[in-house]
Amino acid sequence: MKLAKRWYSNRVESEVLVCRWGTYGRPVLIFPTAGGDAEEIERFLMIKVLAPLIEAGKIKVYSCDSVAGATWLKKESSARRCSYIQNQFDSFIYHELVPAIRHDCQDGGVEIVAAGASIGAFNALASICRHPDVFSHAYCLSGTYDLAKWLDGEWNSDFYFSSPLHYLPGLGETEQLRKLRERFVVIATGEGNWEDPGESWKAARVLGDKGVPNRVDPWGKEWHHDWVTWRAMMPHYLEQLVGKPG
Repeated sequence: MKLAKRWYSNRVESEVLVCRWGTYGRPVLIFPTAGGDAEEIERFLMIKVLAPLIEAGKIKVYSCDSVAGATWLKKESSARRCSYIQNQFDSFIYHELVPAIRHDCQDGGVEIVAAGASIGAFNALASICRHPDVFSHAYCLSGTYDLAKWLDGEWNSDFYFSSPLHYLPGLGETEQLRKLRERFVVIATGEGNWEDPGESWKAARVLGDKGVPNRVDPWGKEWHHDWVTWRAMMPHYLEQLVGKPG
Protein backbone atom coordinates (compact mmCIF):
# COMPACT_ATOMS: atom_id res chain seq x y z
CA MET A 1 0.00 0.00 0.00
CA LYS A 2 1.43 3.35 -1.07
CA LEU A 3 0.64 6.61 0.68
CA ALA A 4 1.86 9.99 -0.60
CA LYS A 5 1.67 13.33 1.21
CA ARG A 6 3.03 16.74 0.32
CA TRP A 7 3.49 19.75 2.54
CA TYR A 8 5.27 23.08 2.50
CA SER A 9 8.27 23.28 4.80
CA ASN A 10 9.47 26.68 5.96
CA ARG A 11 12.76 25.05 6.86
CA VAL A 12 13.70 24.22 3.27
CA GLU A 13 11.47 26.89 1.73
CA SER A 14 9.68 24.50 -0.60
CA GLU A 15 7.06 21.79 -0.83
CA VAL A 16 8.31 18.31 -0.03
CA LEU A 17 6.73 15.05 -1.16
CA VAL A 18 6.88 12.14 1.28
CA CYS A 19 5.87 8.60 0.30
CA ARG A 20 5.33 5.42 2.27
CA TRP A 21 5.09 1.82 1.12
CA GLY A 22 3.74 -0.83 3.47
CA THR A 23 1.49 -0.93 6.50
CA TYR A 24 3.45 -2.67 9.23
CA GLY A 25 7.05 -3.32 10.15
CA ARG A 26 10.22 -1.50 11.02
CA PRO A 27 10.38 2.00 9.53
CA VAL A 28 13.12 2.47 6.94
CA LEU A 29 13.81 5.94 5.53
CA ILE A 30 15.50 5.66 2.13
CA PHE A 31 17.03 8.92 0.92
CA PRO A 32 17.03 9.50 -2.86
CA THR A 33 20.09 10.13 -5.00
CA ALA A 34 21.12 13.73 -5.66
CA GLY A 35 18.41 14.79 -8.07
CA GLY A 36 15.82 12.27 -6.98
CA ASP A 37 12.35 12.72 -5.55
CA ALA A 38 10.32 10.66 -3.10
CA GLU A 39 9.11 8.30 -5.85
CA GLU A 40 12.54 7.64 -7.33
CA ILE A 41 12.92 4.32 -5.49
CA GLU A 42 9.66 3.15 -7.00
CA ARG A 43 10.58 4.15 -10.57
CA PHE A 44 13.95 2.42 -10.29
CA LEU A 45 12.35 -0.77 -8.94
CA MET A 46 13.79 -0.63 -5.43
CA ILE A 47 10.29 -1.02 -4.01
CA LYS A 48 9.83 -4.07 -6.26
CA VAL A 49 12.87 -5.86 -4.82
CA LEU A 50 11.85 -4.88 -1.29
CA ALA A 51 8.26 -6.05 -1.85
CA PRO A 52 8.71 -9.42 -0.09
CA LEU A 53 9.87 -7.64 3.08
CA ILE A 54 7.14 -5.01 2.78
CA GLU A 55 4.35 -7.52 2.12
CA ALA A 56 5.52 -9.72 4.99
CA GLY A 57 5.17 -6.78 7.38
CA LYS A 58 8.90 -6.74 8.10
CA ILE A 59 9.48 -3.13 7.00
CA LYS A 60 7.64 0.06 6.09
CA VAL A 61 9.58 2.16 3.60
CA TYR A 62 9.54 5.95 3.56
CA SER A 63 11.19 8.39 1.20
CA CYS A 64 11.18 12.14 0.61
CA ASP A 65 12.33 14.55 -2.06
CA SER A 66 16.08 15.13 -2.19
CA VAL A 67 15.76 18.84 -1.51
CA ALA A 68 19.37 19.47 -0.53
CA GLY A 69 20.82 17.11 -3.13
CA ALA A 70 18.85 18.78 -5.89
CA THR A 71 20.12 22.19 -4.76
CA TRP A 72 23.75 21.04 -4.97
CA LEU A 73 23.15 19.34 -8.33
CA LYS A 74 21.47 22.27 -10.09
CA LYS A 75 24.44 24.58 -9.41
CA GLU A 76 22.10 27.56 -9.57
CA SER A 77 22.88 28.71 -6.02
CA SER A 78 26.07 29.69 -4.25
CA ALA A 79 27.93 27.11 -2.18
CA ARG A 80 26.89 29.05 0.90
CA ARG A 81 23.23 28.77 -0.08
CA CYS A 82 23.61 25.04 -0.84
CA SER A 83 25.22 24.50 2.56
CA TYR A 84 22.38 26.38 4.23
CA ILE A 85 19.76 24.20 2.52
CA GLN A 86 21.71 21.06 3.43
CA ASN A 87 21.63 22.07 7.08
CA GLN A 88 17.97 23.02 6.86
CA PHE A 89 17.19 19.69 5.19
CA ASP A 90 18.59 17.95 8.27
CA SER A 91 16.29 20.11 10.39
CA PHE A 92 13.34 19.14 8.19
CA ILE A 93 14.17 15.45 8.62
CA TYR A 94 14.44 15.66 12.39
CA HIS A 95 11.66 18.11 13.21
CA GLU A 96 9.10 17.31 10.51
CA LEU A 97 9.65 13.96 8.84
CA VAL A 98 10.66 11.92 11.89
CA PRO A 99 7.55 13.01 13.85
CA ALA A 100 5.42 12.22 10.78
CA ILE A 101 6.92 8.73 10.54
CA ARG A 102 6.42 8.11 14.24
CA HIS A 103 2.83 9.30 14.03
CA ASP A 104 2.24 7.01 11.05
CA CYS A 105 3.71 4.11 13.03
CA GLN A 106 1.58 5.05 16.06
CA ASP A 107 4.72 4.91 18.18
CA GLY A 108 6.24 8.15 19.44
CA GLY A 109 9.55 6.48 20.26
CA VAL A 110 10.04 4.08 17.37
CA GLU A 111 13.60 4.01 16.03
CA ILE A 112 14.15 4.46 12.31
CA VAL A 113 16.60 2.86 9.91
CA ALA A 114 18.34 5.33 7.58
CA ALA A 115 19.48 4.19 4.13
CA GLY A 116 20.41 5.53 0.74
CA ALA A 117 22.73 5.37 -2.23
CA SER A 118 25.16 7.95 -3.59
CA ILE A 119 24.15 11.31 -2.05
CA GLY A 120 21.41 9.35 -0.29
CA ALA A 121 24.18 7.50 1.53
CA PHE A 122 25.60 10.84 2.68
CA ASN A 123 22.20 11.84 4.06
CA ALA A 124 21.77 8.48 5.79
CA LEU A 125 25.17 8.84 7.46
CA ALA A 126 24.53 12.48 8.34
CA SER A 127 21.17 11.61 9.90
CA ILE A 128 22.42 8.85 12.18
CA CYS A 129 25.46 10.87 13.24
CA ARG A 130 23.49 13.97 14.18
CA HIS A 131 20.45 12.16 15.53
CA PRO A 132 21.40 8.83 17.09
CA ASP A 133 18.47 9.35 19.45
CA VAL A 134 16.21 8.59 16.46
CA PHE A 135 18.14 6.46 13.96
CA SER A 136 19.33 2.99 14.98
CA HIS A 137 21.17 1.84 11.83
CA ALA A 138 22.45 3.38 8.62
CA TYR A 139 22.96 1.50 5.36
CA CYS A 140 25.10 3.68 3.14
CA LEU A 141 25.53 2.41 -0.42
CA SER A 142 28.12 3.74 -2.89
CA GLY A 143 28.35 6.92 -0.94
CA THR A 144 29.86 10.32 -1.60
CA TYR A 145 30.69 11.56 1.90
CA ASP A 146 32.96 14.56 1.38
CA LEU A 147 31.05 17.39 -0.27
CA ALA A 148 33.78 19.96 0.38
CA LYS A 149 34.79 19.77 -3.29
CA TRP A 150 31.57 21.62 -4.09
CA LEU A 151 32.25 24.54 -1.75
CA ASP A 152 34.34 26.68 -4.13
CA GLY A 153 36.19 27.98 -1.10
CA GLU A 154 32.98 29.19 0.61
CA TRP A 155 33.53 27.33 3.89
CA ASN A 156 30.85 28.03 6.50
CA SER A 157 29.27 26.66 9.67
CA ASP A 158 26.19 25.29 7.86
CA PHE A 159 28.44 23.01 5.83
CA TYR A 160 30.61 22.07 8.80
CA PHE A 161 27.72 20.89 10.96
CA SER A 162 26.10 19.06 8.03
CA SER A 163 29.21 17.02 7.23
CA PRO A 164 30.11 14.09 9.53
CA LEU A 165 33.59 13.86 8.01
CA HIS A 166 34.30 17.39 9.21
CA TYR A 167 32.58 17.84 12.57
CA LEU A 168 32.90 14.32 14.01
CA PRO A 169 36.68 14.45 14.56
CA GLY A 170 36.19 17.44 16.87
CA LEU A 171 33.09 16.18 18.65
CA GLY A 172 33.68 15.87 22.37
CA GLU A 173 32.39 13.33 24.85
CA THR A 174 28.78 14.40 24.49
CA GLU A 175 25.49 12.53 24.84
CA GLN A 176 25.31 12.58 21.05
CA LEU A 177 28.59 10.68 20.74
CA ARG A 178 27.72 8.29 23.57
CA LYS A 179 24.45 7.38 21.85
CA LEU A 180 26.11 7.15 18.43
CA ARG A 181 28.49 4.54 19.81
CA GLU A 182 25.43 2.35 20.45
CA ARG A 183 24.43 2.48 16.78
CA PHE A 184 25.75 0.69 13.70
CA VAL A 185 26.69 1.89 10.23
CA VAL A 186 27.20 -0.32 7.19
CA ILE A 187 29.17 1.31 4.39
CA ALA A 188 28.85 -0.73 1.21
CA THR A 189 30.59 0.06 -2.05
CA GLY A 190 31.08 -1.49 -5.42
CA GLU A 191 34.49 -1.31 -7.03
CA GLY A 192 33.41 -0.99 -10.64
CA ASN A 193 32.62 1.95 -12.91
CA TRP A 194 32.04 5.34 -11.26
CA GLU A 195 32.55 3.92 -7.76
CA ASP A 196 35.01 5.47 -5.32
CA PRO A 197 35.78 3.01 -2.50
CA GLY A 198 38.17 5.57 -1.02
CA GLU A 199 35.18 7.65 0.06
CA SER A 200 33.82 4.69 2.02
CA TRP A 201 37.10 3.97 3.76
CA LYS A 202 37.49 7.66 4.61
CA ALA A 203 34.08 7.71 6.30
CA ALA A 204 34.82 4.47 8.11
CA ARG A 205 38.07 5.85 9.52
CA VAL A 206 36.34 8.95 10.87
CA LEU A 207 33.67 6.81 12.54
CA GLY A 208 36.19 4.31 13.86
CA ASP A 209 38.40 7.01 15.35
CA LYS A 210 35.41 8.12 17.45
CA GLY A 211 34.52 4.58 18.50
CA VAL A 212 31.39 4.35 16.33
CA PRO A 213 30.66 0.74 15.26
CA ASN A 214 30.81 0.41 11.49
CA ARG A 215 31.75 -1.96 8.70
CA VAL A 216 32.90 -1.42 5.12
CA ASP A 217 31.67 -4.02 2.64
CA PRO A 218 33.51 -3.94 -0.74
CA TRP A 219 31.36 -5.72 -3.33
CA GLY A 220 33.95 -6.17 -6.05
CA LYS A 221 34.71 -4.81 -9.50
CA GLU A 222 31.61 -6.25 -11.16
CA TRP A 223 29.40 -3.92 -9.11
CA HIS A 224 29.07 -0.42 -10.58
CA HIS A 225 27.64 2.87 -9.35
CA ASP A 226 24.09 2.22 -10.50
CA TRP A 227 20.69 0.89 -9.52
CA VAL A 228 21.54 -2.71 -10.41
CA THR A 229 24.06 -2.65 -7.57
CA TRP A 230 21.78 -0.88 -5.11
CA ARG A 231 18.85 -3.20 -5.84
CA ALA A 232 21.10 -6.09 -4.82
CA MET A 233 22.54 -4.39 -1.76
CA MET A 234 19.45 -2.95 -0.08
CA PRO A 235 17.39 -6.16 0.32
CA HIS A 236 20.54 -8.03 1.38
CA TYR A 237 21.19 -5.70 4.30
CA LEU A 238 17.58 -5.20 5.35
CA GLU A 239 17.03 -8.96 5.40
CA GLN A 240 20.03 -9.25 7.72
CA LEU A 241 18.41 -6.70 10.01
CA VAL A 242 14.79 -7.83 10.12
CA GLY A 243 14.97 -11.41 8.90
CA LYS A 244 13.89 -12.94 5.62
CA PRO A 245 10.16 -13.00 4.86
CA GLY A 246 8.33 -16.25 5.38
